[in-house]
Amino acid sequence: MRAYYCHHFVLPLPPEHRFPMAKYALLYERVAAAAGDYGIELVEPAPASDADLRRAHDAGYVARAARGELEAAELRKIGFPWSADMIERSRRSSGATMAALETALRGGRIAVNLAGGTHHAFADHGAGYCVFNDSIVAARHVQALGLARRVIVIDLDVHQGNGTAAIARGDLSIYTFSMHGERNYPALKETGDLDVELPDGCDDQTYLSALARHLPIALAAARADAAIYLAGADPFRDDRLGRLALSKAGLAMRDAMVLDACLRHDLPLAITMAGGYAADVADIVDIHCATVLAAAARLRDAVAV
Repeated sequence: MRAYYCHHFVLPLPPEHRFPMAKYALLYERVAAAAGDYGIELVEPAPASDADLRRAHDAGYVARAARGELEAAELRKIGFPWSADMIERSRRSSGATMAALETALRGGRIAVNLAGGTHHAFADHGAGYCVFNDSIVAARHVQALGLARRVIVIDLDVHQGNGTAAIARGDLSIYTFSMHGERNYPALKETGDLDVELPDGCDDQTYLSALARHLPIALAAARADAAIYLAGADPFRDDRLGRLALSKAGLAMRDAMVLDACLRHDLPLAITMAGGYAADVADIVDIHCATVLAAAARLRDAVAV
């Protein structure tokens, strides 16, 4: 299984910033240590070009972001100070999801981006630590290549993929399914194809029952040729921004449900890490690494059959 990485394209942040940038390098180290046992090939992605980004974003926004011309209010909405490194990092993260989805469709079946899941980016602005929307960029990339007609985005980050839903609205070739905290960010939700809102304190049983009920509905309605799965670590009970109460075991069961459903439907799958804000970064890395290794193990077993 290929896993695409861009942790070495670091987004420079002040030391007091609450975004856990360190998790990406730590995740890479954990995955690299297990790569031989799980058959994982680590690959650096090419950056998304302006043309790639313009499939999801307004040309003016892409140009202003690249040139450092975003206004202060726009940067406050994103939550990062502008830098050339921020743009390069965002291009590489989008490029990784593009490459993962293309790899899955060209016979790899499952591939992973060790970053990505930037689902709060809208066509004309960024938000919530998201500059470019890698899911839509990747979906439209494989569509442009003729590899897929329809793509489903399975968004299991704790926050609604509002940017993804807004960009895909009216686009019947991209189906958006989001399960998220009802009272969590963003305060104003967008309308996706299937939105499942969860109460504060939602536990493993409640969450997994909802997923078991709604995932088959989404897959049937999407009639997709490929899937992108945002495997957020932030439904974890100790996440500072999560408000849900899933255990690591519950999150592993969530991953298994998605992986098994996609394999059962012979649906090529790209997985992105999305959010995670636990006070202990080791918890975030544990959850993300478990997702990656579960995907690699499922793929290895499927190939062996």
